[in-house]
Amino acid sequence: MGIRLIKISAVYFAIGTLLGFYMSIAHTYTLTPVHVHINLLGWTSLTLAGIIYHIFPESADTKAAKTHFWLHNIGLPVMMIALAFVVLGYEQFMAFTAIGGTITFLAVLIFVYNVLRNVK
Repeated sequence: MGIRLIKISAVYFAIGTLLGFYMSIAHTYTLTPVHVHINLLGWTSLTLAGIIYHIFPESADTKAAKTHFWLHNIGLPVMMIALAFVVLGYEQFMAFTAIGGTITFLAVLIFVYNVLRNVK
């Protein structure tokens, strides 16, 4: 699980960096909130979770770890795609931003529960 999270975090890092690169070339920074969230919730958070799961393998071999992985990687893309549309002026995507954000938040709570319960 730790290695899986580290690998998927590298994908988020590439996406976040690509988006930042595009914004700097185009000199338009409208998508900055998307860029920041992809790098923080995708790259940074999942890398750290992967390291924790790797150092404490008993926390990685749980249903909570699997649930965390899947909810995080479903919720985050939904939230980021919808947020991109919202900041570009398509307010009708706000509900999808909230849905993706809620799923991601639940994933984080499950991760915290798993760490508190299984990291010793």
